[in-house]
Amino acid sequence: MNHQLPHTLIIAEAGVNHNGSLQMAKQLIEVAAQAGADYVKFQTFKTELLVSRTAQKAQYQTANTGNNTEGQFDMIKRLELDETTHYQLLEHCQKTGIGFLSTAFDLDSIDLLKKLGLTLFKIPSGEITNLPYLQKIAQTAKEVILSTGMANLAEIEAAITVLLQNGLQRTQITLLHCNTEYPTPMPDVNLKAMQTMAQTFGVKTGYSDHTNGIEIPIAAVALGAVCIEKHFTLDRNLPGPDHRASLEPDELKNMVQAIKNIELALGNGIKQPSPSELKNKPIARKSIHTARPLPAGHLLTPDDLAMKRPGHGISPMDMQLVLGKQLKTNLPAEHLLQLTDLIL
Repeated sequence: MNHQLPHTLIIAEAGVNHNGSLQMAKQLIEVAAQAGADYVKFQTFKTELLVSRTAQKAQYQTANTGNNTEGQFDMIKRLELDETTHYQLLEHCQKTGIGFLSTAFDLDSIDLLKKLGLTLFKIPSGEITNLPYLQKIAQTAKEVILSTGMANLAEIEAAITVLLQNGLQRTQITLLHCNTEYPTPMPDVNLKAMQTMAQTFGVKTGYSDHTNGIEIPIAAVALGAVCIEKHFTLDRNLPGPDHRASLEPDELKNMVQAIKNIELALGNGIKQPSPSELKNKPIARKSIHTARPLPAGHLLTPDDLAMKRPGHGISPMDMQLVLGKQLKTNLPAEHLLQLTDLIL
């Protein structure tokens, strides 16, 4: 991610919201590109290598699919993308003008993504304790984005150590603060943990969001996130495990635009008048005026002076320059005092 600050890398997470349909996956690519995201990301896995046939679905998956009898294996198998489809999606991304990413969930899938030419690899939260997986990613990737949902600092440190021991540098690693509940309750977001990770590990940090709405990823950018990942869908009412906690196309577009606005608004940190507000200084600030008519030869006292707009005369901060000074000529009330009015 060799982007100049303050650009925030935005990953539009299509995930499995294609519902196994190539046409729907291509539509998702087009939506992400139109929204202005940098990458659209899918999920790459072989169901047999990812999950046992007895594994149960997460509570949110059961709730969102409305199927209490189906196991995780059958649900995921329907959402698996084969190798040919990966090539078709990569080609469509290139045509559409958006970067292609996918998250590998097993060792064979890492090989497939390498074969596709990927150099940036995304490690999902569930693999942060998978030693063989971490080793292979580190030996394959040029850059890694590591989601840290469900992890504590010790587990994150252990994963980073594996990545460093297998060929990566800290500059090649970005940590994403993340909560894996779909949708994430607001009290559980804990955005400040992103800053804690940055301070603790000395790496770039960002945020992978599963809350409803767009305000939390926007806030993350204001807090220094260099990368934002957010699920999106064509329609939140579609059947499937992740649609309900995903943004619809207009919301994704609004999030990207809001992040770009925040990037501009963050600025360079130097406190000084902006070019647009310089013209307001004489209008909003005050100058020293006479409080009443004053005769020539008068020695000025504080009671002779009034601080009024406009501000292009002598600043009230410079009162000591005029107090006790003698007037050259008669001055009317509300006269904008000038140094040339005084005998210095």
